[in-house]
Amino acid sequence: MIVLAGLIAISALAWWWIIAGAGTGMSTTAMTTWQFPPPVRPFMQMDWSFSYAVIMFFMWWIMMIAMMTPSASPMILLYARAYRHGRTHGQDESAVAPTFSFLIGYLAAWAAFSLIAVSLQWGLERAGVLHQMMMWSLSPVFSGSLLIIAGVYQLTPFKNVCLEHCRSPVEFLSRNFRPGSVGAFRLGWKHGLYCLGCCWFLMALLFAGGIMNLVWIAGLAILVLIEKLAPGGQWIAKIAGIAMVLAGIWVFWEFGTASATTT
Repeated sequence: MIVLAGLIAISALAWWWIIAGAGTGMSTTAMTTWQFPPPVRPFMQMDWSFSYAVIMFFMWWIMMIAMMTPSASPMILLYARAYRHGRTHGQDESAVAPTFSFLIGYLAAWAAFSLIAVSLQWGLERAGVLHQMMMWSLSPVFSGSLLIIAGVYQLTPFKNVCLEHCRSPVEFLSRNFRPGSVGAFRLGWKHGLYCLGCCWFLMALLFAGGIMNLVWIAGLAILVLIEKLAPGGQWIAKIAGIAMVLAGIWVFWEFGTASATTT
């Protein structure tokens, strides 16, 4: 119950922080749109300061915490239960501290992803592909390409292996369980890497629809939750992949050719 309450509190605080603007100084309602591709609006490009880069990193990381913690909760709760069961067979340490070490290890993997995402964000803004204030794609070609690549990845064996790992927590824990907080951290990190392999292209779609676009944040979080927890999640992932490929082709057809003609 302590672990469950902690997970709910962490998820709720992360979602609150995102809705509050994640320290960017802008309202998420201003950066949220149902339109896709997002509207093109004028802006003045500014150089990043170190403090702004730090804000962007925590924006990404806390967003990942909000989106991924709910789908990782069954694994974390199962680890707590397994550790508690082991304690009744000779371990003296409480299960709470190692379980939260497991969670920290898991979130550390997403911190590494967030560091890469911030670097990509900076590069895409410098290239004029990403709107600096609204944080969404300005290029239909880029958006369409990202959708097609993400959709194809959904159909690959690597995606299926990582997703199957996330959907089979008992097997993962039985093979890799380690006692103590350090072992728990390493185990959480390893699980986080599998989860990264499963979802990193889905998270990259935020560059297309808007990094702080609540429609895309919530939509992708729900898709990840369904893929990992719903019956037939593997097939849902494949159907979603096909839909992404078709959406990418549609973006190319409707907007890419028009953009090329205008140019």
